[in-house]
Amino acid sequence: MSTRKGLKLKKAAVMKMGTAAGLTTEELYRELLSRLVEDATRDGLAETPERVEKAMAFLTQGYAMDVRTVLNGALFEVEYDEMVMVRDIEFYSLCEHHLLPFFGKIHVAYVPSGRVIGLSKIPRLVEMFSRRLQVQERLTTEIADAIVEAIAPQGVGVIVEAQHLCMMMRGVEKQHSATVTSAMRGVFKTQTQTRNEFLSLVRRGGGEI
Repeated sequence: MSTRKGLKLKKAAVMKMGTAAGLTTEELYRELLSRLVEDATRDGLAETPERVEKAMAFLTQGYAMDVRTVLNGALFEVEYDEMVMVRDIEFYSLCEHHLLPFFGKIHVAYVPSGRVIGLSKIPRLVEMFSRRLQVQERLTTEIADAIVEAIAPQGVGVIVEAQHLCMMMRGVEKQHSATVTSAMRGVFKTQTQTRNEFLSLVRRGGGEI
């Protein structure tokens, strides 16, 4: 992006902020509705701004969470060095490009190196990162890197299978497409046997990999 274009965009953003500075979130949604529909005050829409504000607060609650709080000390010393896997974790997130949902399943596995994570904490990590404005690629790597940082395992594998409404409802409008991303760390990246075992377990559960 050129310097001149960047300055213009920055100036426009500052002007918009100044216009919206005195509005509550609910009022901003009401203003948006008034620009989209013929009568934003009619029966079905009168309370929509309040409902949307609450919905968006819920759908982006991951910003108020951090890894340490989510794990809450559920890290345990265990003499176990075989694969641990939590498969088919449902998730729902919002694409940061269009604010439309994408959703699907996440499969997470790791090989411990003296420490394990309480099993329920892995879905909670998924929930924390997915309840933010996201792109699927970043969501995948954030989950893997959080586990690496928390317990320094021998390796971590994460696979995300998702459908994106920004592709299904608009744009190319391909309703049956799925996007698959993966993040491999440690032995999942360097050892073919470990990676293949992980992929085999995903397939056995009905995944599309």
